[in-house]
Amino acid sequence: MRFDDAFVARTEPLVTRAFDAMEALERGAIANPDENRRVGHYWLRAPALAPDPETRREIEDALGAVKRFASDVVEHRIHTPQGQRVNAGMPFQSALLAGIGGSALGPMFVADALGEPDLAGVAARGLPGIPVHVLDNTDPEGFVRAIALLAERGLLDQTLVLVTSKSGGTPETRNAMIAVRRAMENVGLDFPPRAVAITQRGSQLDRTAEGERWLARFPMWDWVGGRTSVTSAVGLVPMALQGLDVDAFLAGAATCDEATRVRDPLRNPAMLLALTWLHATGGVGGRKAMVVLPYKDRLVLLSRYLQQLVMESLGKRLDLAGNRVDQGLTVYGNKGSTDQHAFVQQLRDGANDFFATFIRVLDATGGLRREELAGPAGDPEVEPGVTAGDYLHGLLLGTRAALHDNERESITITVPRVDERTVGALIALFERAVGFYASLVGVNAYHQPGVEAGKKAAAAVLALQTRVVAALDPTPRSAEAIAIAIGEADVETVLHLLEHLAANGRARREGEGPSARFARA
Repeated sequence: MRFDDAFVARTEPLVTRAFDAMEALERGAIANPDENRRVGHYWLRAPALAPDPETRREIEDALGAVKRFASDVVEHRIHTPQGQRVNAGMPFQSALLAGIGGSALGPMFVADALGEPDLAGVAARGLPGIPVHVLDNTDPEGFVRAIALLAERGLLDQTLVLVTSKSGGTPETRNAMIAVRRAMENVGLDFPPRAVAITQRGSQLDRTAEGERWLARFPMWDWVGGRTSVTSAVGLVPMALQGLDVDAFLAGAATCDEATRVRDPLRNPAMLLALTWLHATGGVGGRKAMVVLPYKDRLVLLSRYLQQLVMESLGKRLDLAGNRVDQGLTVYGNKGSTDQHAFVQQLRDGANDFFATFIRVLDATGGLRREELAGPAGDPEVEPGVTAGDYLHGLLLGTRAALHDNERESITITVPRVDERTVGALIALFERAVGFYASLVGVNAYHQPGVEAGKKAAAAVLALQTRVVAALDPTPRSAEAIAIAIGEADVETVLHLLEHLAANGRARREGEGPSARFARA
């Protein structure tokens, strides 16, 4: 990244402001005025920093409860309910997490980076846990695929269901929970003894879980946003169930937090990262995108995780003074060396509208001993003295050099290996960098008015669908006629709703194109 000491000197007032804002945040200042709430995800890995003894005690109690529960599950002290089926009283063999956004992306990234997708992989790695799968959409076909896979493997009755929603009313999560619940009930299984709620105390979900006596409940707090919740019970429950080292994960995040509190920008990795973003973009939203290129299969979901963390935090129409700025930082990426054969051609020779972030992992083999590398799953020599891991590392350095030679800028983050400590540190690094960058460009990283606007718009569309269905009768009418009948000016949305209803057997369609006529099925 071609910036020098003069750039650092010019940005000193902005950097000082960012450091001050971060220190105030960690002390418990109101960071989200829209919801009048603090932002305290840093306290999750350093409870002693919490602004009051009660909050510290809640964090420590929640962590202890997570570890005890997971230990009881993986060591078979907690079983499936007695007296229902042949496998009644058997150990839980899998977990299915229903969530959306940060409640799903964080656990998905961690599970893919550190865990295994099935019991065979868990056993081969020697992990004392169970695999965790995620439902992160309201796609009925996605529900069927996930549930059918568990049923085919004979695991549906031995599956723990984690329902994660702060408010308890998030539609996507609720819909996934309903689908899993009905699938279990359809084969005679009770849902509550297999269900775990991760939610805010007193929420709709919390009341349901308490009233139905679900297997367990874990807290979410209003001072933890979804996109920064992975070091809370949201991420720690699935991690612990997979047999992963929760303490090392939190320690990695805490150690990175300590390093990123240093007020010297060139000795603070998160501020240095934020300054590279400021240099690349000029502080102008949309000028440059960030392409995330981890050269490791286990980090393939990092770009998806960072898309939410970065884009939901920084994509803001207004700055802190209320001026329209249309701020943001677009994130995309996949993994090396897949990207060599996908979009690196454009990065090298096309539009210079990006900067790259390479993630370099020194341990190519995941810690396998040399004698374990002799088999097909190891790191074979593909040429005399050259292994597959050498090729991967060579492609990273070569791509980095090729971009630099054509005046494309890049950042390289080097980590020793992919383990709990490193993944915790990476998450903490980007969390802090996002907070710093938001201060540098003058926006609030901790609210999401665009997300809330989208939810309200979706609710309005569903209300319109109810009116459209009520207007259908046996006589075919055009979308325009139906819109007029219900007093709706947006004919195009009415047409889209009718097409959806007809395609799913809930309305009858006659004809093709926009002039098609619709009636009650």
